[in-house]
Amino acid sequence: MNIYDISVPVSGDLPTFPGDPRVELAPVTRIARGDSANVTRIVMASHSGTHLDAPRHYNDHGISVDHLPLTLLIGKALVADIRGVKEIGRHELARLPIGGEQRLLIRTDNSLLWDRPGFSDEYAGLTADGAQYLVEKGVRLVGIDYLSVEAFSGNGEIHRLLLGNGVVIVEGLNLDGVAAGSYELICLPLKLKGGDGAPARVVLRGRGGEHGGEEFDPHTTRWPIS
Repeated sequence: MNIYDISVPVSGDLPTFPGDPRVELAPVTRIARGDSANVTRIVMASHSGTHLDAPRHYNDHGISVDHLPLTLLIGKALVADIRGVKEIGRHELARLPIGGEQRLLIRTDNSLLWDRPGFSDEYAGLTADGAQYLVEKGVRLVGIDYLSVEAFSGNGEIHRLLLGNGVVIVEGLNLDGVAAGSYELICLPLKLKGGDGAPARVVLRGRGGEHGGEEFDPHTTRWPIS
């Protein structure tokens, strides 16, 4: 069994979307200063780093993070490799075997941006017709490997289209080194009461590697010992 941690580390160097507060990790107590334990104060937005967007993000009456079913956030997921494409539309998505898939994670060239300092506004994202296609195909969770599923020039249309149709969004993934194929997704956002979104630890379980391998079988939890 291979386990892929597709979350990005939280630190003061983590890029943040323009307008969001920067991540701050400040020491409260430190053993080196004579305190009995190490404790750190954390300041960050609900949409920092690897995080989940709940319908409440763009609708005051939408479902909040704490009411999302775990059955949606844990289960079989398809990783699709769409590197080399910046605007991901219906045409690009129609080439993928996403029929019957509820969870789709899109690997783009964005994953390489995490190695660059600061925020990059030239990331790949979904177009409106691409988002509409996912809704039509019955996708209920879509993830992408940078801080927004929507282009930096967007006005929230893609978010409203997806979230308004019950499609949960996971942003800020790092899919570098993860081959296309089927995996088990485990996405656990912080249980923020009334939350419009929340930072999450997201992992994939599967038998593949960078060069592929056996697909995840959702009907068994018996995995080979690595």
